[in-house]
Amino acid sequence: MSTDTLDVVVMSHRPEVREAVMAAVGRRPARDLPRLRFREADGIADVLGAADAGELDLAVLDGEAQPTGGMGVCRQLKNESDDPAPVIVVVRREDDRWLATWSQADAVLVQPLDPVTAARTVADVLRAGVPARQG
Repeated sequence: MSTDTLDVVVMSHRPEVREAVMAAVGRRPARDLPRLRFREADGIADVLGAADAGELDLAVLDGEAQPTGGMGVCRQLKNESDDPAPVIVVVRREDDRWLATWSQADAVLVQPLDPVTAARTVADVLRAGVPARQG
């Protein structure tokens, strides 16, 4: 990867969920990846704006976000972009994994977040899906 940092949008209407995601993942989820620069979003407009501006290497979306849930945002990103960034959806129940899969998420994390699993999942998704972004 040619960038010094990767831009990660973390979306939830609840600040404590955004904080939990950022704390669990950490600024450098793997040694072979650049540092992460987190951008907090409390709604869909911030996520879509970052995606439209090409400022999104990964989105981590709260599946329970209100008024627009992360699963709906994920599906919109995946269906309305020719080259969408990878997306991880965070769900509260293990049984909701299938919904996140339906939303076309690249991966799913279940709350409460385990830091080892969260960092590994983010690293795996970034390795698999981040092209070298221009600019």
